[in-house]
Parts: sequence; structure tokens; C-alpha cells
Amino acid sequence: MVKDRLWRQDFVTISLCHFFIFMTFYILAVTLPQFVLEELHENKQGIGLVITLFVITAVISRPLTGKWLEEINRRKLLVISLIISTVCSFLYTWIDNNSMLLGLRIIHGFAFGIVTTSTPAIALDTIPEDRKGEGVGYFSLFMSLAMVIGPFVGLWITAQASYGVLFLTVAVFSLLSLLFGMFTSFPKHADRSTSVAVVKGFRRYIETPAIPISIAGFFLAFSYGALSTFISVYAKTLGLERSASYFFVILALMILISRPFTGRLFDRKGEHILAYPGIILFIIGMIMLSQAYSTPVFLISAGIIGLGYGAIFPSFMTIAIKSSSGHRRGVAISTFLVFFDSGYGIGSYLLGILAAVTSYHTMYLIGGLLMIITLVVYYLFHHRRQKI
Repeated sequence: MVKDRLWRQDFVTISLCHFFIFMTFYILAVTLPQFVLEELHENKQGIGLVITLFVITAVISRPLTGKWLEEINRRKLLVISLIISTVCSFLYTWIDNNSMLLGLRIIHGFAFGIVTTSTPAIALDTIPEDRKGEGVGYFSLFMSLAMVIGPFVGLWITAQASYGVLFLTVAVFSLLSLLFGMFTSFPKHADRSTSVAVVKGFRRYIETPAIPISIAGFFLAFSYGALSTFISVYAKTLGLERSASYFFVILALMILISRPFTGRLFDRKGEHILAYPGIILFIIGMIMLSQAYSTPVFLISAGIIGLGYGAIFPSFMTIAIKSSSGHRRGVAISTFLVFFDSGYGIGSYLLGILAAVTSYHTMYLIGGLLMIITLVVYYLFHHRRQKI
């Protein structure tokens, strides 16, 4: 019974570390676009570049991290990257031009990529084997909590205080992630000596069995990038500034409500029972968002998207993890996140350009329709291959 217990101290502390590092990410994701426009006086394309550069460097660091997780001390890797992330968070206070901001985002993105690839791999070592779907679901729940609290806190601070207070808050959350990371007692994981000796070249960095579901994750993130990057600006164009923070509250609330039973459904019934309804709900929600001109429609779309995303993301990540052998799970996680982050960064940038030349309504409509590709990719590259 003790062996099969999920909520052990190590699982809680690494989950809280994960939570606070994503708090910094989501606060900055929704407030930096405003900061770039209002304080640095850049254009709409500049908004996308601030997010995209961060994600690109995170993507670069992920395959390296996947390899390092299998070859070097995990504690040192996590703690050093958390220290770098914390230092970067404090430095936002002194940013006064776009060049400095872009340079800082490159360094911060690299450290963020290491941290957020390491924490799931460490958490997996604390989850009982027969509860992987449930465990990954609860672990990703901490990221979902950050998804709601982070934007709400960020937008509230920018409305009530100043960007100086905002960046100080980000630094405090980053420091908390460092403390919880240091408090984690790192559990033992599978012996890696054999895999390190055999696996060489490209496969040291990328887990090929995880690529099919990672491609589906790419298109999910491509559409999702438009939400966290542009929703506050979109709300302003609709005259719904006060509703922007509540959008994220409802989005994550629906994820929170669905998470306890979606993880168990995955373990008992399989991934398809979650993936297909989740993708369809996400598409419906994005299309509804594109047609939002009033607060009720705006917030209802958030709830529908939250239900869809809450079913899709942990399912996709668990599929990627289960596609690999135990000693390669760190590489499988990094592979999935490389594709996911690439989709997020490319989507933020390209959809931002689309919004600049058309409208935010069109951008969200296209973002929703692109999720049809996720549906097709999931069936062709994952579901159909299971039947063969």
C-alpha cells in the first residue's frame, strides 16, 4: 500500500516546484505583451517575438536536458537551472529597452526548458507504475493551477500597481520554485548504463517512439499559443478588459474539475476516450471565442476550451511517456515538450502576424480550425497504428 501511494512528500515538493516555475511563465506570458506595447513602445510583431525567442531557447535546451537526465546528477541539473531562472526573474526589474528584454528572454528560456523537462522526469520516478495516467494528470494539474492563478495575478498587478511590483512578484515565485526543488529528495530511477552505451547519435536526444504523439502535441500548442499570448490584448479590443483575468480563471477551473476523473479514465479505459472529445471541445471553444462580442460568450468559450485542453494535454504526455522504456522516459518527455514548445512559439509568432494583418477574430477562428489537423494526426499517427 505504501509503495502504491501517490501523494508522497517528493511528489508534492517537485509538483510545487513545477507550479511556481509555471507561475512565473504565465504571469510573464500575459503581461509582457502589454509591457512591450506600453512601456517599450514596440509593435504587435514585437509581442510575438518576445514569446517566440523564449520558447525557441527552451526548445533547444530540452533535448540536451533529456540526455543529461540520463547521464548526470539530476539534483545538480535542476538546482543550477533553477538558480539561473531565479536570477533572470530578478533582472526583469532593470529592463528599459527591447534589446535587453530579448537577450534576457533567451537566457531565461534556456533555463526554463531545463527546469520544466527535469521536473516531470523526477515526478515520474515518484509515481507508482499502475497509476501513471492518474499521476501525470495530477502533476499537470499544478501547471493548470499556475495557468489560472498566474494570469489573474499578473493582470491584477498591472491594473492596480506597476510593472516593478509585477517583476518583483515573478522573482519571489521563482525563488519559491528553487526552494521546493532543493527540498525534494530525489528518488532512485532505472539504471541507465546499458542505454547510454547502446543509444548513440540522434536517439540520445530524441525518443523516436514518442514522435507521433508529439506531432499531435505540436498542433495543439500552435493553437493554444494564441490564448496565453493574445487574450488580454483581444479582450481590450472587445472592451472586455475586466473579463480577461476571469477568462483564465474559468479556463483552469474547468481543467481542475475534469482532472481527477480524466486521469483515472485514462488508466482504466485508454486514451481515445479522452483525446477525441477533448479535441472536438477545443475546436468548438476556439471557434466560439473567435465570435465573442460579449462577456458571456467570451467566458463560456473559456470553459469549453478548458474542458478540451484538460483532457488532451495530460493524455498526450502520458502516451509519450508510455511509448518509451523506463530508462528513456526523460528523453521521451523532452521529445514531447520540444514539439509542444515549438508549436507554441511558432503559433504565437505566426498567429500574431495573422492578427496584425487581419483581426484577432480571424486569428482565433484559424487557430480553432487548425485543431482539425491535431485530430487527423492523432488518428493517423497514433490510433490507426495501434490497430495494425
